[in-house]
Amino acid sequence: MSSEPAPYVPKNVLITGAAGFIPSHVTNRLTKLYPNYRIVALDKLDYCSSLKNLEPSYSCPNFKFVKADITSADLINHLLVEEKIDTIMHFAAQTHVDNSFGNSFEFTINNIYGTHVLLEACKLTKSIKRFIHVSTDEVYGETDLETDIGNPEASQLLPTNPYSATKAGAEMLVMAYNRSYGLPTITTRGNNVYGPNQFPEKLIPKFIILAMKGERLPIHGDGTNVRSYLYSADVAEAFDVILHKGVIGHVYNIGTKKERAVLDVAADICKLFGKNAQEVIELVQDRPFNDQRYFLDDQKLKKLGWQERTTWEAGLRMTLDWYTKNPDWWGDITGALHPHPRISNIVPSHDEGCLLQLVKGSKKGCGSDLKFLIYGKTGWIGGLLGKICEERGIAYEYGLGRLQDRSSLMQDMIRVKPTHVFNAAGVTGRPNVDWCESHKVETIRTNVAGTLTLADICREAGILVMNFATGCIFEYDERHPLGSGIGFKEEDKPNFRGSFYSKTKAMVEELLKEYDNVCTLRVRMPISSDLSNPRNFITKITRYDKVVNIPNSMTVLDELLPISIEMAKRNCRGIWNFTNPGVVSHNEILEMYRDYIDPKFKWQNFDLQEQAKVIVAPRSNNELDMTKLKKDFPELLSIKDSIIKYVFGPNKKT
Repeated sequence: MSSEPAPYVPKNVLITGAAGFIPSHVTNRLTKLYPNYRIVALDKLDYCSSLKNLEPSYSCPNFKFVKADITSADLINHLLVEEKIDTIMHFAAQTHVDNSFGNSFEFTINNIYGTHVLLEACKLTKSIKRFIHVSTDEVYGETDLETDIGNPEASQLLPTNPYSATKAGAEMLVMAYNRSYGLPTITTRGNNVYGPNQFPEKLIPKFIILAMKGERLPIHGDGTNVRSYLYSADVAEAFDVILHKGVIGHVYNIGTKKERAVLDVAADICKLFGKNAQEVIELVQDRPFNDQRYFLDDQKLKKLGWQERTTWEAGLRMTLDWYTKNPDWWGDITGALHPHPRISNIVPSHDEGCLLQLVKGSKKGCGSDLKFLIYGKTGWIGGLLGKICEERGIAYEYGLGRLQDRSSLMQDMIRVKPTHVFNAAGVTGRPNVDWCESHKVETIRTNVAGTLTLADICREAGILVMNFATGCIFEYDERHPLGSGIGFKEEDKPNFRGSFYSKTKAMVEELLKEYDNVCTLRVRMPISSDLSNPRNFITKITRYDKVVNIPNSMTVLDELLPISIEMAKRNCRGIWNFTNPGVVSHNEILEMYRDYIDPKFKWQNFDLQEQAKVIVAPRSNNELDMTKLKKDFPELLSIKDSIIKYVFGPNKKT
C-alpha cells in the first residue's frame, strides 16, 4: 500500500478578498493556527468587506494587510515578488446575484478580468506552488428537485445568471493556465455559507437584522427554492484541508446534504425571535431567474478528512447571537436590507479606525525595533534622513502618498507600520520662497492641510511625528534686538509675517500645538557638507551677485539631523528650536569659504533696501534661543564651530 503524500506546507500565502465574509474566517484561522505561515491579506475594501472582520489577526506578527484591487496588474506583479508569495487563495469576487442582474459588467471586470490578472502574474513570476481558486455551486446551474444525487465535480457547467456565468468563465481561465502553463491550480465550488460578519445583503443576516428591527421578511417568489447552508467555521476548516491536502488540478465541492427551503429558513429565524412566521413573511417579486435548487456531491472532500461539524440549529443560534451583539458592525445598511438590493443603494463601510488599529499593532520600541516612515524623499532633508538611517542600520521607508491625500497616507501607514514618522515634506518655493507668493493655494495645501492631515492620522494611530518646521517666523524686534544675544524661545509667538511661506508655517505650528504626538523642529537656513547642493545656504550665497550681512541662527544638518533621530528615540514632543547655538553672519560664512575653499573668492554686500528690489517677499532674520536643545544635547557645537567641523574642514582645499 502506498502511503499518503505529505501535506503541502506553504510559506507566504496571499489571500485575495480577505476582508470579505468567507475569506476573513479563513484568514483568521490560518493566521492563528499556523504562526510559521506568513499571511498577506489583500482587499480593495468594497462595500461588503470590512477590516473589522480581520481584527483577530491584527496582533499576529505573521499577518499583513494590503489594500489593493486585483485588477491592477502592476501592483499584483510587484506584490508577488516583493512578498515572495508561493501560495494564493483567490476569494476576491463580486458575489451577490441580485447585483449581477443590474450591474453585470462589474462582475465581468472583477470576477473574470481580476482572475486573469492574477493568473498572468503567476505565470510571469513562476513562484507559485499552489493557486486555490474559489468558485461557487451556482456554476452547475439548477439541480433537479427530484434527484437525491448531488452534482459531482465532473458535472457540466450550466450557469443561469450573470454572476455564476462570470465565475464559470474564471474557472475556464484557471483550467487553461493549469493545462497550458502548468500552473498548480485547485478549484473549489461551495454551497451557501452563513455565520458571523456576513454582509446583510445575503439571506440569513438580512432576515436576522430585519427581525431584530421588527420588520417583515421579504422572500423572492414563492419561497420554495431550496439551498444548502454551511456554517462559516466549517467552511474555513474545509479550505484549511484543501490547502494542505488538496491535489493539484482537481476540483472540490464544499457542500452539505442538509437542505432547506427559503420559507423554512425564514420560519426558523422567526421561531428564534418568538414571531409568527405567517405574519412576518412577505412574498415579493422574484429575480429574473431564480434557480430552484443547488445540490452537491460532497464525498471527494470528505475523503481528504473534512466533515461538517456544526448543526443548522447551533450555527443559526451562534449567528443570531453575533448579530445581536454587533448590530452596528456594518454601519448604514439600509440599502442592503431592500428586497432587491443594488450596489448603488449600499453605502460602503469606512474602515479608517480599523486601518489605524492595524498600524497600532506594529512594534513600538527602540534600537532594532525602530522603523521610520519618511516623507520628503525627493527633498534635501528627507534624502539625508534616509542616508543616516542606512548608515545606522535603522529600518525606514519613504512615504508614497501625498500629504493632503488622507487615504494615501493611510495606505502608507498600513504598508510600513512605522514606529515614528518624519515629515520633511513641504513647499519652500521653487527656487525660493518668492514662489509661494504666487502659488498660495498650493502652499496652503501642503504646508497646512497636508501637515495637519499627517499629524491627525498619526495621532489616531499613536505614532510620534518628527515635523521639520522653520524658525523663519521671527524677526529681530525691541525685545530681541540684533546683536543682543537674546534669542526667541520656543514659547514665543511668531512676529514675522513678511512672506506667505512664513505665514503658513506659523499658522500650522500654532495648530500643531493641539497634537500631543508632534515634535516640531524649527530649522533655519540649513547648511550641510555638500557644497554642490543648490539648497545649501552656503552654496546659495556664494552664487549670489550681492548678499546682505546680517547675523542669523542657522542649522548644520550634518550635526543636527542625527540629533533628530535621537530625539525620536527619546519620544521628544512639543516645539524645539533646532539650530546650532549662536549666530553667524553672511560675511563670516563667506570669509570662511574664502579661507577654506577658494582663496580668490570675492563678494559684494548690499543693504535690505537694495535687497528688497530684487526679491518679492521679505526675508526673516533672527536669533533663536538654544537653551532647551543644548540642555538635552550638551555636546551640540556653536554655529561657527559646527560649520568648520562639518562643512569647511572636510571640504578644505589643500
